[in-house]
Amino acid sequence: MASVATGGGVPATAKTLLGHPRGLFMLFFAEMWERFSYYGMRAILVFYLTKHFLFGESPAYAVYGAYTSMVYITPVLGGYLADKYLGARKAVFAGSLFIALGHLLIALVEGPSGQQGGYLQGFYVGLACIIVGTGFLKANISVLVGQLYRRDDLRRDGAFSIFYMGINLGAFIGPILVGYLGERVGWSWGFGAAGIGMLLGTVVFVLFRGDLHEAGKPADAALLAARTPVVLSREWLIYLGSAAAVGVSYLLISNESLVGTLLLATFGLTFLYIFYRALFTLPKVERMRIFGALYLIALCPLFWALFEQAGSSLNVFTDQRVDRHLFGWEMPASWFQSVNSFWIITLAPVFGGLWVWLGKRGLEPSAPLKFALGLIQVGLGFVVLVLGAAKGDALTPMLFVVLLYLLHSTAELCFSPVGLSSMTRLSTGSMVGLMMGTWFLSTAAGNFLAAKIAQATGGEGAGPERVLDVYWSIGWYIIVIGVIAVPVSWWIAKLMHLDTIGKDEAGHGLAGESTLAEPAAAGTRTTGEER
Repeated sequence: MASVATGGGVPATAKTLLGHPRGLFMLFFAEMWERFSYYGMRAILVFYLTKHFLFGESPAYAVYGAYTSMVYITPVLGGYLADKYLGARKAVFAGSLFIALGHLLIALVEGPSGQQGGYLQGFYVGLACIIVGTGFLKANISVLVGQLYRRDDLRRDGAFSIFYMGINLGAFIGPILVGYLGERVGWSWGFGAAGIGMLLGTVVFVLFRGDLHEAGKPADAALLAARTPVVLSREWLIYLGSAAAVGVSYLLISNESLVGTLLLATFGLTFLYIFYRALFTLPKVERMRIFGALYLIALCPLFWALFEQAGSSLNVFTDQRVDRHLFGWEMPASWFQSVNSFWIITLAPVFGGLWVWLGKRGLEPSAPLKFALGLIQVGLGFVVLVLGAAKGDALTPMLFVVLLYLLHSTAELCFSPVGLSSMTRLSTGSMVGLMMGTWFLSTAAGNFLAAKIAQATGGEGAGPERVLDVYWSIGWYIIVIGVIAVPVSWWIAKLMHLDTIGKDEAGHGLAGESTLAEPAAAGTRTTGEER
């Protein structure tokens, strides 16, 4: 059997649950609590800035965009360190501790309403801890899911759909509990609940890590434990460097204009590095697969730039311009952050089963086609909201916000779990963490663009018409791109060589492809991925 690092999966004798390795469900619950903390805090972040620190809407969107961008930049470094030294398992554990510390720190430094000073700086330090922790955890927990399965295992997309349900179960509960505590009881109660949720996720991961078997262990344990010139082992030097990275993240969050420059530089250099490795170090088929993955990554910022209005401009629009009364009681605006997750939880089994059913009959849409459909649907969500929005001073019925989230959720199911699965399927073993980190880096670019779109809605005094005009324009813009991407998807799918995944890595490589080793047995070849 191939090693875990090359996507060999857990042993055939490993215990399963509902047809999947038990480790999948451990990761499900660990990620559920991490997403509880992230989405719970995200639901009240802009409100905390505008209602507690008394920021204007535009500066609040800028801080929100800088933070949400950076939590998707750092997985590039976290993925690389896990690939090279730590292994995904240690990286996830370290990340969970940093995230819990960040949430609890924010809860402890709330301060009186309207006062900034040291309280605001403490808030930025808390965000910085979450940023660094997410860098370690976010890419690598998805890598662990992928390492439980062989690359040609038909259960992979279904497994990521199940995993994605864990993400959205946490994302559903988080805004309800954290949002209610933050908006109605006290901000520190909300942020404290987010920190406790992260600690629960850490406990689940530690107690049941044995179900991962060999997945996520360091590539070279001796190298990781070896002393460095500064006496510390490489492992502890990485942890010390992570603490220093909190300081760097703090400076960037408190000077959010620098984040765009950092994002552009990091995105460009990472793409060049991946392109170089694919072009000069990989056999042809694996190289083409990496290029196919880069196409999917390139579409990512467009999708998330629209989707991530949920936590910024759409959140404020819901608070100010949507009728939130139900049976005479006004719901907290942050609760609408759970609507997307409700639809995901409801529809993920349907989509997971649909992909498997179509796959067995050779009719499943390719990943690039699913991405094109996702772009069309996320654009339609904004078109529907604008068509149903009330005019003048009247409040928009909440039904149209719910419909927007429905279309965004079906779009997400065509996009995010498929993208996670594609990164682990199309990547070689030595690059899987880096590719997953780059996937999240492209999400960072989308979050940065989302902040720019939110600021374009006009902020203070612009009125609801400005918001709706922006939504109408970006909705149709992305629909057109999605329609163009439909015919392009056929060529990209051919580039991925999905029909040979599993065959070439099992010792039946394609004739004529370059290899790193030539076995003595006649008629067999190995690709550069096999070790």
